[in-house]
Amino acid sequence: MSNKLIRGTFVLTLGTYLSRILGMIYLIPFAAMVPEEGAALYQTGYAQYTIFLSIATAGFPAAVSKFVSKYNAIGDYQTSRRMFKAGIMVMLLTGFLAFAILYMCAPFFAKGALADNEISNITVDDAILVIRMVSLALIVVPLMSLIRGFFQGHQSMGPTAVSQVIEQIVRIVFLLAATFLIINVLKGSFVLAVGYATFAAFVGAIGGLLVLFFYWIRRKHTLLAMKANKVETKALPLGAMFKEVFRYAGPFVFVGLAIPIYNYIDTSSFNRAMFAAGKDETYTINMFAVLLLYVPKLVMIPVSLATAFGLTLIPSITESFTQNNRSLLHRQIDQTLQMIMLLVIPAVVGLSVLAGPAYNVFYAGSSEEIGKTILMWYAPVALLFSLFTVNAAILQGLNKQKLAVISLVIGIIVKLALNTTLIQMFEGIGSILATAAGYIVSLIYGFAMIKRHSGISFRLLVKRTILILILSTFMGLVLSVLQSLLGVMINYQDGRMQSVIVAVIAVAIGGFVYLYLAYRSHLLEKILGNRLNRFFRKRRANG
Repeated sequence: MSNKLIRGTFVLTLGTYLSRILGMIYLIPFAAMVPEEGAALYQTGYAQYTIFLSIATAGFPAAVSKFVSKYNAIGDYQTSRRMFKAGIMVMLLTGFLAFAILYMCAPFFAKGALADNEISNITVDDAILVIRMVSLALIVVPLMSLIRGFFQGHQSMGPTAVSQVIEQIVRIVFLLAATFLIINVLKGSFVLAVGYATFAAFVGAIGGLLVLFFYWIRRKHTLLAMKANKVETKALPLGAMFKEVFRYAGPFVFVGLAIPIYNYIDTSSFNRAMFAAGKDETYTINMFAVLLLYVPKLVMIPVSLATAFGLTLIPSITESFTQNNRSLLHRQIDQTLQMIMLLVIPAVVGLSVLAGPAYNVFYAGSSEEIGKTILMWYAPVALLFSLFTVNAAILQGLNKQKLAVISLVIGIIVKLALNTTLIQMFEGIGSILATAAGYIVSLIYGFAMIKRHSGISFRLLVKRTILILILSTFMGLVLSVLQSLLGVMINYQDGRMQSVIVAVIAVAIGGFVYLYLAYRSHLLEKILGNRLNRFFRKRRANG
């Protein structure tokens, strides 16, 4: 894997992880200020927003990244610039249209999410307010995403990473300040507070956009796209350019919709299925909040790594594929998948084993027993999310966009077919099982297509994955025993601080055990190669 890919992945991973961690931390004070009904209402608004955001961007940012990478690889920078300028106008138009449609159709979506009823102090009018407040972000976010895609097409990941973090900080500061003022100072309702909490997405997007403009001003004279053409420009008409970009963008729309669609299926069907099974209303709302808002924030932390890999992988694979460099292409695919396994498998095993203290660290007092059970079952699904993200990125890099769409559609059909029945049988766990089944089917198809069209062999990946599973299982056993021993002295259920102590000690020891075993088995050396040897030589020299 090239140093540029490693560096870009590291930068994006760092930015995405910081963004994800901030996205978890703010829920601690937010959950303390609003009741569980407020969390359920918040998720109701965001479920609609994420669907419309994916449609509004229409896969354009990632498609522009691929387009720019392709034409820069052949030295046609002028075509890249023209596409960027045209893309800005498209994103402004689609963003405004998405905002208008979601705003006007808010009553329809609110009724669907609440099963046409008032649920636990949440009315249809309340849901309409929240949906309309969050819809304003659609005017800004698509434009911001396009500019990020343009930088990524030049394999410049810093602007994306920094703007993600600043966007999240601005959003969280506004969200918490507004919630505190409305509930504790103005003595307003939790519904109004949740409305402003979702409006924070618009405020945060403005902050992220300003950061990107700052980067653009600093780099506009040195950016790769400003270089003189190395080849004679093809002078593609706008129609041909958009046709090519839409050919790339279509699959990105569907793949980007993967997690939002799965969440939306649960948002619109979970309450109905639970009520049909005769479940208590308060219990249903509590599980809804845990399953669709609280736990996904924790589970998506390991997935951030795969997201960063996916964003950096598409331009790199596109470049290798365009230049017909098959050996480099196979190396990029194989090493990326191995690194995902190396890092994500132990993370999800640890999160599943430590589900109790991990949930309590962030959401102590918010349906703790439900949260522990849901997190324990949900954590392994993070590996499926991660693999699907990278799997789809590889297919798109290979110009097999349609296959990525087929992969997603098959999985969604499985989710729809199983969801209601499994929820009625197993409650929240049923939803998780339906999601896992959908992703597994998608992955089986996706990997089969990658093998067919790239010629890569997955034999080495399978062998090393088995070793990683063995090491992670041993680590999980160590964590389980350690948690039991710590439980004699510290009961994590007594409060957040006790949970923090148990989690920190367990993660530190578990992480050390896994890394030590991976090093002694030469797994780290085999996957990271010369970079690891250079690191240890430096350590020995300094020592």
